[in-house]
Amino acid sequence: MVKSTIIARVADGLPLAASMDDEQAESELAGYKSQAKAIFKKLNAHSEAMCSIESGPYFLHYLVDQGVCYLCICERGFPRKLAFSYLDELSREFYMSYGGEVEKGSLRPYAFIKFDTFIQKTRRIYEDSRTQQNLSKLNEDLRDVTQIMTKNMEDLLWRGDSLDRMNTMSDSLRSESEKYRKDAWKLRVQGLVMKYGIQATIGLVFVVMLYLLFRVF
Repeated sequence: MVKSTIIARVADGLPLAASMDDEQAESELAGYKSQAKAIFKKLNAHSEAMCSIESGPYFLHYLVDQGVCYLCICERGFPRKLAFSYLDELSREFYMSYGGEVEKGSLRPYAFIKFDTFIQKTRRIYEDSRTQQNLSKLNEDLRDVTQIMTKNMEDLLWRGDSLDRMNTMSDSLRSESEKYRKDAWKLRVQGLVMKYGIQATIGLVFVVMLYLLFRVF
């Protein structure tokens, strides 16, 4: 079943709405909600629009639409097709209700907490994947979930950071290498000028004198 839901703005990870979970769920899912916040911070315009992330006994499924990320924490046995159908319903309702306000810079965290009413109502519909309604949803061609990328939380949060650092270091090394190459070229030119500058000047003067001499006479 869907254990918890969080909605955030992609541009800056600002939480816009979330499900009001009971104390037991809050305690059990505290670490996973922290992981969800870390995911929000990593999202950008080039991130996958839909992704499933394994983390212990749970899956964190997210869907990005119109600059907003809809994420739910589900038990591993909950069908992915239902999870993304659930997120799709949330995204359509949320956009109709608050789409014009999402980009406001003055928004405070959980500005649309009232959306929890719709979250709870929709979550109850999806609670039992064996109900006739949900079996029908599973059979409908809502989306091909086999094409949705699955990641491991450790890889996403830690290896991803390492890759980011490596890319940054690589860019820095390339920049430093280019700067070193230019500086080395300048030093070689300066060295040649110091070594052969006097001879070159004398030779140039001699050539100019010969040119003038032959031109005059």
